[in-house]
Amino acid sequence: MPRKLADGSVPAETAPPQTTDGQLMDKHKRGQAAISRLQRPIRGRLAIAQILMLISVAFSIAPYVALVALGDTLLEHYQGGSPLDAARIKLIINVFIGAFFTRIFFMLLSLTVTHFVDLRLRDQTRRDLLARFAKAPLGWFTEATSGRVRKAVQDDTTTVHTVIAHAPVDILNAVATPVLMFGYAIYLDWRLGLLAVATVPLYVLTYSIMLRSMPAKTAEMDSKLAKVSSTMLEFASGIAVVKTFGQTGRSHAAYARAAKEFNTFYQAWCMPLLNVSCLAAAWVCVPVILAVNFGVGSLMINAGIVTLPELICTTLIALAIPSVMNIVAGIQWSYQLAGSAAVRLCEMLDLEVLPQPENPKQPKDSTIEVSGVSYVYGEGERAVTALRNVTLTFREGTVTALLGPSGSGKSTLGALLARFMDPSSGTVALGGVDLRDIDEKTLYSQVSFVLQDAQLLTTSVRKNIALARPEATDEEIVAAARSANIHDFIETLPSGYDTVIGRETHVSGGQAQRIAIARALLRNAPVLVLDEATAMVDPESEAEIQEALTRLAEGRTVIVIAHRPAVIVGADQIVVLEHGEVRAVGSHEELKDDPHYSLLLAQSAVGTAHAGTPRNPEEGHND
Repeated sequence: MPRKLADGSVPAETAPPQTTDGQLMDKHKRGQAAISRLQRPIRGRLAIAQILMLISVAFSIAPYVALVALGDTLLEHYQGGSPLDAARIKLIINVFIGAFFTRIFFMLLSLTVTHFVDLRLRDQTRRDLLARFAKAPLGWFTEATSGRVRKAVQDDTTTVHTVIAHAPVDILNAVATPVLMFGYAIYLDWRLGLLAVATVPLYVLTYSIMLRSMPAKTAEMDSKLAKVSSTMLEFASGIAVVKTFGQTGRSHAAYARAAKEFNTFYQAWCMPLLNVSCLAAAWVCVPVILAVNFGVGSLMINAGIVTLPELICTTLIALAIPSVMNIVAGIQWSYQLAGSAAVRLCEMLDLEVLPQPENPKQPKDSTIEVSGVSYVYGEGERAVTALRNVTLTFREGTVTALLGPSGSGKSTLGALLARFMDPSSGTVALGGVDLRDIDEKTLYSQVSFVLQDAQLLTTSVRKNIALARPEATDEEIVAAARSANIHDFIETLPSGYDTVIGRETHVSGGQAQRIAIARALLRNAPVLVLDEATAMVDPESEAEIQEALTRLAEGRTVIVIAHRPAVIVGADQIVVLEHGEVRAVGSHEELKDDPHYSLLLAQSAVGTAHAGTPRNPEEGHND
């Protein structure tokens, strides 16, 4: 199993091996299938947009028809001596202008429809993603970084914009317009029609050679670019540790290797493509088209086969066809980029969610019973066992402390108690009812959870605290803030409880944690789980919070997760965890002679002695 950094990224030296061309082609096919799936709900509206584009294409030929008619009229006047028909010329000009603007109107209308469809699809996809995330097991978020989630919601939904808002109508325009123009050129004279597209087969043949390797190479480029981003993120996020241990050069070298590998690949791929691309462009460049059409066309005029207006018209058609066909090349590139984004979106839309009971039951009290619970993160070779056959009882009205070193399974057990995920085996019951038999609304009205990393919304302090109980009174909000030892700080803010976090002020990790604790206290749920909730507060605040928790425990079940024994010595029950297994259970007095508990006490004492000075209350606690 590759070594992971704190942010979940894989160092460059342990990055997964390169994928084969076959795997990259398979990735390309999966990308096309994912795009098709995302388009499925909007195909009807896309069809309407395509009909509008077809109408636009139909009017695209009218200016050429008008041009030939105008040329013939002028030719008859100057060569045949017939009087100039001003009314006919005016009609032709009106048809030309009217057809031109009608084509533009229907084209814009078609693109307007696709863009509205794209915006609605993007909004709905983001809603579906957020709804999926809300029901996803917490275990998934331990493997999926916040950057990955943010990329899906913000970036990937935007990346598929071109294939939704442009590709369906642009491809139709790029195919139908040349066909219609070629048909009209054939109508004028089949020899002029063939002359107008004489260099197009050479362009298509040359360009197809360039496109042959694009799906696999684009997927490989995406993979190598992701590796560059990963090593850059690793270097940037860990710069403090890297500099502390004098490993700046090594970490920078990892990024330099990834960047050099990407540059080498890109140059090896693009330099030959550049030559092929230039050759393809040469076949349909303006000088070549003019030389072929006017060179051969002038001979046909001298032979009396065609007229000058017909030659000018077909030459303009010959110039227009390649410019429209180039749209396909740009869309092809967009499809490659959008394919990877669509695959990631579909994977997250298919994220397995926690099942809800068909016949929910009501818990009779707030006692929690854990019976034979095990939990495994990941699958196969990446599987990591966090808990092994844990059996515990958290009685109503008591404070239970989960104690143990990092990686002992404390947070995992706490997450299972709130059903942020289901155990791999065993059961977790609240009030005699398996959590899987309690509906989500009832469960979360019974259990309140404070995470290690408190998350606050960009809104007022008041609304952040009242998030769990929007109907709470100001007095209740202030009381909860006092109990969490954050009221005095809030009073110093520019607008007090109405200060908007993230705009009017920024709070430290410790302050955010205390606001989150106030939120949990206000909810007044029968079960309260505090996951390292006191890790970011000073000793005085810890003492005040412990007193508040003692009062709160009356008639409630409280579970405190912590590293430091000093935080939880007053708990009714202490559970010592190590390597996912229960090592000891009892009160502080009962566990004084237990070797596992004594070791944690000793380590805590040594850590405090080495600290020398009290910890800054605003500094985070690294687990």
